[in-house]
Amino acid sequence: MSDTTPTTTELTAPAGASGSATPAHSPLRAWLAVVAVAFGTFSVVTTEMLPVGLLTSVGSALGVSPGTAGLAMTVPGLVAAVAAPLLTVTVGRLDRRLVLCGLMVLLAAANLASALAPGFAVLLLARVLVGVCIGGVWSLAAGLAVRLVPEKSAGPATSLVFSGIAVASVLGVPVGTFIGDLVHWRAAFAGMGALALAIAAALAVTLPPLPATETIRLREVPGLLRNPRLRVVLITMLLLVTGHFGAYTYVRPVLEDVSGVRAGLISTLLLAYGVAGIAGNFLAGATAHRAPRGTLMVIFAVLATAVLLVPVAGGTLGGAVTLLVLWGLAYGGVSVTSQTWVLHAAPDAREAASALFVGVFNIAISLGALLGGRAADGIALVGVMWFGGALAVLALAHVAIFGRR
Repeated sequence: MSDTTPTTTELTAPAGASGSATPAHSPLRAWLAVVAVAFGTFSVVTTEMLPVGLLTSVGSALGVSPGTAGLAMTVPGLVAAVAAPLLTVTVGRLDRRLVLCGLMVLLAAANLASALAPGFAVLLLARVLVGVCIGGVWSLAAGLAVRLVPEKSAGPATSLVFSGIAVASVLGVPVGTFIGDLVHWRAAFAGMGALALAIAAALAVTLPPLPATETIRLREVPGLLRNPRLRVVLITMLLLVTGHFGAYTYVRPVLEDVSGVRAGLISTLLLAYGVAGIAGNFLAGATAHRAPRGTLMVIFAVLATAVLLVPVAGGTLGGAVTLLVLWGLAYGGVSVTSQTWVLHAAPDAREAASALFVGVFNIAISLGALLGGRAADGIALVGVMWFGGALAVLALAHVAIFGRR
């Protein structure tokens, strides 16, 4: 999912019976397993977002425009949106330990294929495999925390699993960008491939057998669209996430063009964005449970302001840094708040609602990267900021008018 990822279809598995920690699993090994799963979420989110910092280099090397290069973000998001519910149904009763290890091996292969891609078409095929991994890991990983540790530790363990998403923004993407600038963009993908293999080995060693505790029927998911409260959530997030990724996917070329930022500073600016995102996650989490709608309205207002001001006030390094920090602070709170809103809207169908939310979120990532690319190529590079900011404003208006339900 994205720089920030939502929940999974197994997030609410009961921690009491079959969902509890394995008795024979020692506390140390249990927490090592949780850390390994967190590294798994880190690896898929970093791989998904890696083209953001390498867009200029990839496009130049493979002979495509920045807008076309943005398809490397669009394709995995679309595939993940389909893979999230389908893979959960397909794996059925398979041991989740084996499934996660297999997904990590597949992610390693996809990253290595990206590193060796002789042309853009091959790179896109590798990104299809990345999409399968994203959808699969999102559909399994977070729900495993309650099965690895005692019930009293389920909250911190789940937070640790999701910390992989935040760390991907703070470290993964900036480090990948730094490697791409220092060595070559292919080295960044190759490094992620090696890391994914190491994570697969760590999961195989630390995870206990994890037979499936429950499954969802695919037909349960579309029926939730009849829930008006959930529809408001999904439409709001479709607008916001589409706008965010329409702009964020092309943030590097925009910073280089509008702000005159040197390539060597891009990774530093993305690091500042990621650190602000972690702060935003905790700030939003403090109020999301009590007032998800109000929290999101504040988030949307700050995000829209920051994005729309980039073409106006982002012409200097100081202005660019300030706006990126505000942007990261706002978007960092989106996942935790929107997920809380989803659970409030469909308390009796939490797993199916989560699967639907994962699909919509990833469709929005892909749609944003695609439409942003069209704006960059068809209007002007800076047009991606106007596009992203306008959708954020529409999301704010939608939640203000219809969110009272």
